[in-house]
Amino acid sequence: MGDSKQLAARGKGVVATRIRENAIYFIVVGIFIIFAIFLRDKGFLSAVNIMNIFRQTAMISVMAVGFTFLLASGEFDLSVGSTVALCALIGALTLQRFGIAAAIVAALVTGAFVGVINGALVVKVKMPSFLATIATSGIIFGFARWITHLQAVPVTNPKFTYVFGAGNIGPISTLFIWTIVVVAIGHVIMANTSFGRKVLAAGGNKIAATFSGINVNNVKWLLFIAMGMIAALAGLLYTGRLNAARYTYGEADLFTIVAAVVIGGNSIYGGKGTVIGALIGSIILGMINNGLILFGFSVDQQIIFRGLIILVAVALSPKD
Repeated sequence: MGDSKQLAARGKGVVATRIRENAIYFIVVGIFIIFAIFLRDKGFLSAVNIMNIFRQTAMISVMAVGFTFLLASGEFDLSVGSTVALCALIGALTLQRFGIAAAIVAALVTGAFVGVINGALVVKVKMPSFLATIATSGIIFGFARWITHLQAVPVTNPKFTYVFGAGNIGPISTLFIWTIVVVAIGHVIMANTSFGRKVLAAGGNKIAATFSGINVNNVKWLLFIAMGMIAALAGLLYTGRLNAARYTYGEADLFTIVAAVVIGGNSIYGGKGTVIGALIGSIILGMINNGLILFGFSVDQQIIFRGLIILVAVALSPKD
């Protein structure tokens, strides 16, 4: 009899946990239904609007992949927005003089260099990633402003803009294709490789991971480098889509990236990571933002609403 009560109690606990973990999705489905009903005449569910949502969320979705890995390892990178701007500017300046290939390499190398510095501060200097990347964010942002004296760098190369954001293959935006490619690679690495398992182990229990032979410091350092290069790719996508590079790119992205990753079911405490979940979180935020715009909400009201969403998502985030 006692065993039956314990099993029943345990079953109820599991169900309650599942409901709690997925509550955010029920809330979002409710919001989607409201949008679909009241914005039907404004084309919310049209194919054109759905593709616009994918375009608007592409850069966030791409960066959310890298952030998912870092968060799963128990680390943060708060310099990602500044890195986007710097890499976009470096890429655009290089494009003007040396062409597309050189621009891509320059942007990616710049992002990787930022990642090396962030990783060194965390792994070698033993600074908390939160503080280390706040510091580097300020340095990078100042440098991005300085190298162009706050001026935009125009991009007129049609091949570059076509590949990095402004082009379409039939009805499909190249931004959507970039999103699918990056998410697919990230998902395979996280879910099906030994490196993905090392990332989760490093974030779940660093001591146990070390005793099992995992070089946790090297794993985290690689993740910071990868995050820098992904931010560089996002910078190129911004530049291609908007036909220019600006120091303001990425400055408001960190908030949305964290929201997307957490809404997608990733734990802010490390040890758990789902790339597909991060993509879903990004699309959810894009859908909400799009719906609020169609409803006529101001930018300030949109920010407040997104803040409420991330509060709920963090409150419901897995704690183990």
